[in-house]
Amino acid sequence: MLKTQDGLYVNIHEAALVNYPAMMLDVDTKAFGLTSHLVPSATGAKAYLQAPEHTPWRTIVVSDKAPEVLASKLILNLNEPSKIADTGWIKPQKFVGVWWEMHVNKASWNYADTSNIKLATTDWSKLKPNGRHGANTANVKRYIDFAAKHGLQSVLVEGWNVGWEDWANNWKEEVFDFVTPYPDFDVQELQRYAASKGVKLMMHHETSSSVTNYERRQETALRFMKEHGYDAVKTGYVGRIIPRGEHHDGQWMVNHYNRTAANMAQQQIMVDMHESVRLTGLHRTYPNWLASEAARGNEFNAWSTGNPPEHETILPFTRLMGGPMDYTPGIFQIKLEPWNPKANKGRQVHTTLAKQLALYVTMYSPVQMAADLPEAYEQHLDAFQFIKDVPVDWDDTRILAAEPGEYIITARKAKGKDEWYLGAITDERARRQTVKLDFLPPRPDTLPPSTPMAKMPTGKRTPWFTRSGKYW
Repeated sequence: MLKTQDGLYVNIHEAALVNYPAMMLDVDTKAFGLTSHLVPSATGAKAYLQAPEHTPWRTIVVSDKAPEVLASKLILNLNEPSKIADTGWIKPQKFVGVWWEMHVNKASWNYADTSNIKLATTDWSKLKPNGRHGANTANVKRYIDFAAKHGLQSVLVEGWNVGWEDWANNWKEEVFDFVTPYPDFDVQELQRYAASKGVKLMMHHETSSSVTNYERRQETALRFMKEHGYDAVKTGYVGRIIPRGEHHDGQWMVNHYNRTAANMAQQQIMVDMHESVRLTGLHRTYPNWLASEAARGNEFNAWSTGNPPEHETILPFTRLMGGPMDYTPGIFQIKLEPWNPKANKGRQVHTTLAKQLALYVTMYSPVQMAADLPEAYEQHLDAFQFIKDVPVDWDDTRILAAEPGEYIITARKAKGKDEWYLGAITDERARRQTVKLDFLPPRPDTLPPSTPMAKMPTGKRTPWFTRSGKYW
């Protein structure tokens, strides 16, 4: 994303990344120049192609108004139409999950301490639990109860399957089989319990970047999901790609992500990919590819110096130009020390509670996580009401004001409803903004009772919002 000295905004991206490596841009700060390069394979080659072939589109969006850049549908429309004829099974949704408590060191992904055990021959049922494993049956039921109580559709569970003791930074080929649960995770009971509460469980497939292992086992893993009532999965690719040390953004991995989306579409499974290549509009071709992470998400705040306040005002102009991002917003316990004073000393999310709510409007995704722990939300139920109310699917979007790295103000109309939501975020500097809402229809109580909706004049009276942010 560039801005010239005379105020022209220039956005460079790409569309329809298929069978090709991602394009990167190198910045020469001395000559003020940009040079593109393709992410190479492990052998150093840029790409392996067989004619006839098509390379991705290179896109340039230019405007003298920053909001017009964000409103562009160029990248989406350069992709092929949907390959899925019947999309009725694809459901936008909000979810909670056994996830953030591991990032803030309150729980662990792994079930046991196996530092002195040969993992290849481990009998998991005989291991002594470490007492911190988050994905246990009782804890997952707690999240299911919370989701059911507050009308959230799904519960993600990470760390449910054996192997977490053995993969981190080890660059090993065979770690996860994606079907074997830990002894304290009762697959059948949780399937029954979730169904009784009207809640879906969301599968988690961490590949440990052993991608050939995942591809060999993917058919079995998807069959396991269908048998146990899972219709959505979050995939992960942490670490160096095995076996050859490919790059996450190279041709070999691009083909894997696209194959995975296609395979899951055939099984009517929705997918949210983490640590993947950035999106380039392929969610038009595979609508079941609900979102990807593919950038610094909220999780970076838990185990690094964190994202600066300007970060979320930049992402819509860069990463989100190509498609939805699972940023995992909704962190209410901003200071992280209370979860684990020793491990989280001095750590906090560089945000405010109000900004965490606004992200549900300013950062689009048809699958949005309420990322914090249930106990954090129970302390702020008034604010949590907004997360419950805010849609994830929209009929209309208006970018009211924007400046990359500084602020964004977005209004969206809920799909199929006469409700509008407005979100405004800024960097670390306080701002007052005045925006026009004259595109909204007048509120019904200002019109004669007999006035049909179709004849309501637009922009004649001052629109108004309820406390929850809904427009009526």
